[in-house]
Amino acid sequence: MLNENLKILRKKKGLSQEELALKLCVVRQTVSKWEKGLSVPDSEMLIKIAEEFDTTVASLLGEPVSEESGNELAAIAAKLELINEQLAERNKKIRRAALFIFILIGVFSLSSLLFDIFELIYYTLEKSRLTSNEAVIGGYVGSTGIYVSNILPHAAKALISIAALVLSALGICRMKGR
Repeated sequence: MLNENLKILRKKKGLSQEELALKLCVVRQTVSKWEKGLSVPDSEMLIKIAEEFDTTVASLLGEPVSEESGNELAAIAAKLELINEQLAERNKKIRRAALFIFILIGVFSLSSLLFDIFELIYYTLEKSRLTSNEAVIGGYVGSTGIYVSNILPHAAKALISIAALVLSALGICRMKGR
């Protein structure tokens, strides 16, 4: 139906396939394929064609035009408004989920950071109370004694917790700001 309507409308307007192709920014072969029914234009091109021939997409496609279709623009606007509302609701749900995840990461990071800080304080206090025999492997102090220190893993974990906490705070701020 589209191929016949397109050919009829083009001829009524006195346009050649080449002239119509130039107006629509396509090659002549494309218009020829449309008119032969070998291909169909996409939705954006259908709108351009309808505008070029001062008609509706529905009449181009051969659908019967009723009296109620005169308010076609209002119907399209209502559909678009409904789609926009659905997208807004979906985006709200996604933001809520992301906010929850960032808060969860923040709580976990903060608790991990506090635990690491308490471990560092405990380690520092314990180290000062240890005798030299307790702070070396094998309990012997001397030229062969090896000092045992575990402060670096706790400090590294604390730095990672701080980084995660900062990233979580940035994520929360970004989600609340939207």
